[in-house]
Amino acid sequence: MEQARRAAGVGVDLIHIRERDLGGASLAALVSDLVAVTRGSTTRVVVNDRIDVALVSGADGVHLRGDSVSVVAARRLLPPPFLVGRSVHTVQEASAASDADYLIAGTVFPSAAKPGAAELLGLDGLRAIVSASAVPVLAIGGITPDRIADVLAAGAAGIAAIGLFIDSLKPAS
Repeated sequence: MEQARRAAGVGVDLIHIRERDLGGASLAALVSDLVAVTRGSTTRVVVNDRIDVALVSGADGVHLRGDSVSVVAARRLLPPPFLVGRSVHTVQEASAASDADYLIAGTVFPSAAKPGAAELLGLDGLRAIVSASAVPVLAIGGITPDRIADVLAAGAAGIAAIGLFIDSLKPAS
């Protein structure tokens, strides 16, 4: 909760809740608490691939995995102005997701969260996805402070990260 409070305080756009090990009730409780912590800020909370939890918890949207239901199918279940994002890994997936509000493209660089990712996009792959997309693209995977400028120069609208933000909470040694 403290990390979400800090993120909202500095203007982070989205907090993506991806807790696949939690059951529906526990996940809904967590998301509801995070929504309460970010209320009154510009930070929006989206839930990974659980439309039911996003609806019941008051989240701002849902983020669909690449192998999930289509954005069109999700929108039939969601009231406007619910955000719908989609994970993509190829130009073809990005082109097919033009009805999403945003895309998260990855894995761009080697990442501790996805060790041994079969194929990395690299900056050229990211650039190609951005060019093929009609909606904003966020880059994920191995994003470090020294790579952000290159990611943005490749056309990404922003970044998504796990380790970068978790590491920011660690006390300086």
